[in-house]
Amino acid sequence: MRLAERIRHVTLSPTFRINALARRMKAQGIDVLDFSVGEPDFDTPESAKEAGKSAIDRNITRYTANEGTLELRQAIVAKLKRDNGLTYETDQILVSPGAKASLYCATMALFGPGDEVLVPQPYWVSYPEQIRLAGATPVEIQAREENGFRLTAIELDAAVGSKSKGIVLNYPGNPTGACYDRAELEALARVIVAHDLFVVADEIYEKLLYDRRSFTSIAALGPEIGARTVVVNGMSKAFAMTGWRLGYAAGPREIVDAMAKVQSHTTSHPASMTQVAGEVALREAGEDVRRMASEFERRRDAIVALLAKLPGLTCVPPAGAFYVFPNVTGLFGRAIGGREVASGQDVAEALLETARVAVVPGEAFGSPDHIRISFSCAMERIEEGMRRIGAAIG
Repeated sequence: MRLAERIRHVTLSPTFRINALARRMKAQGIDVLDFSVGEPDFDTPESAKEAGKSAIDRNITRYTANEGTLELRQAIVAKLKRDNGLTYETDQILVSPGAKASLYCATMALFGPGDEVLVPQPYWVSYPEQIRLAGATPVEIQAREENGFRLTAIELDAAVGSKSKGIVLNYPGNPTGACYDRAELEALARVIVAHDLFVVADEIYEKLLYDRRSFTSIAALGPEIGARTVVVNGMSKAFAMTGWRLGYAAGPREIVDAMAKVQSHTTSHPASMTQVAGEVALREAGEDVRRMASEFERRRDAIVALLAKLPGLTCVPPAGAFYVFPNVTGLFGRAIGGREVASGQDVAEALLETARVAVVPGEAFGSPDHIRISFSCAMERIEEGMRRIGAAIG
């Protein structure tokens, strides 16, 4: 069978592949602790759940506008103004079935064959794959561990080539939890404007920041950078609404209109009742988000401290999100469960086989020296998982 050429260059999401393996093991009665998927263990806020159920009871179960309901887009406009100092009209908002869908629409609308898109590495697994699906070429830029996995303006400027058309910025970042302060973003913005690049700013983890940090959207740094930025966000992480599938994008009208064309021929809008729940969450669930963020910070502190006690691992404390990305090169050349390890992939496989702990190998994010561990689970599971890892690596 001859499939489309583009599929040959795209891989299945490694996080879902690891999670599927862990689920199969659990189904076989094996006690697996799964730290692979970034999914909050909190319940969706009650106000959002009740709104979704009420929407069904009121028969709000039909098609909506392709761009999303007016009421939800108005709530998004208000959120972006209130939280980020960004001013948009409702026709500059596109609501999608998940932030991943918003990112895909932006990528398809902005980039194509012959274009290069800069992707700071380590990166979320879907960025380079979506770029390839668009026919463009992802160009990785190493964000150095010694700089907290943050890309500098000098590094960005050096990476821009004649075919560079845009950059994907994700902060707080998956898998590293790295986040930029305002001065760092201003320096990056000057380079971006000077080279006439587009920015796809993935801000899905904006509410999960630690150590009293404040969040700055790069689109808010002035009209020049705002005019070339698509801001992407969603409900999955901060509002524990992963299964509801609700994301959104904001940006210049011409870009959002182009994204809406892509969406109209692929997914169309999110479920109608999901949009009602999302509108209420944005307006009423702020306290739920703050409670979740506080608990995630407590877990962050705990897992960083536990990792510091394990031989062969080092870890940059994440500034946000709910992942740690420990460096495992200190384990290379050693045996875990009788098998010698020489990469993040080896370590991840050995930990699953020996310790019954599922983590994601760093290769999925472009970094074979690391593994990703999600701490979006209960404290007792974190403590038990680190105990098992410690026993496995000796």
